[in-house]
Amino acid sequence: MYAECRQRPEARSVGTVARARRETSAGRPIESAAFEEKNVSTVKVRPFLMFEGRAEEALSFYVSLFPGSKVLDILRYGPGQAGAEASVMKATFLLGDQEVMCTDSVVKHGFTFTPAFSLFVECESEEEVRRLSSALSDGGSTLMSLGEYGFSRLFAWVTDRYGVSWQLNLA
Repeated sequence: MYAECRQRPEARSVGTVARARRETSAGRPIESAAFEEKNVSTVKVRPFLMFEGRAEEALSFYVSLFPGSKVLDILRYGPGQAGAEASVMKATFLLGDQEVMCTDSVVKHGFTFTPAFSLFVECESEEEVRRLSSALSDGGSTLMSLGEYGFSRLFAWVTDRYGVSWQLNLA
C-alpha cells in the first residue's frame, strides 16, 4: 500500500540533498537512501526528443515560438556516417530556461512520441496561452481544449505536428 510522504523542512537545502527524514501520513519515519548526500548541482536533466528526419524543422519551429529561445549547438551527420548527410545527429536548444536536446534517429522504431510525456509551459498571460495553443496545435491535435478547468483558469493540452505533447497553463 502506498502512503503519502512529505519531507521535513529542515531536510531541504540548496545545492545539496542531505539524508532526509521523511514520514508517512501515519506519522511513522522513513529513512531513504535516495536522500543520501549528493551534490545535485552537477546533475543536468534535459528532455531528449527523437525525430525521424524532422529534428531541425521542429527545433526551429519551437525556438520561433518562445521569446529568448535559441539553438545552442547542432552536430550534423557527415558523408559516410550512419544518418542522412547534414541531418541532426544531436542538437541542443533553449526553450525559455529549459535546455532540450534532439536527434534525427537513423533507426526506424516501432514507437514515437506519446502524451504520457509532455512539455509543461507556464504562461504569463491569456494571450500567450492562446497563441501557443493555436501555433502548436496547427497540424497536430488537441487533447484538452483551451478552457477553464478546476486546476487552472486557462489550460490546453495539445500535440504538435511532430507528435510532441504540450501542456499550456496560465500561471
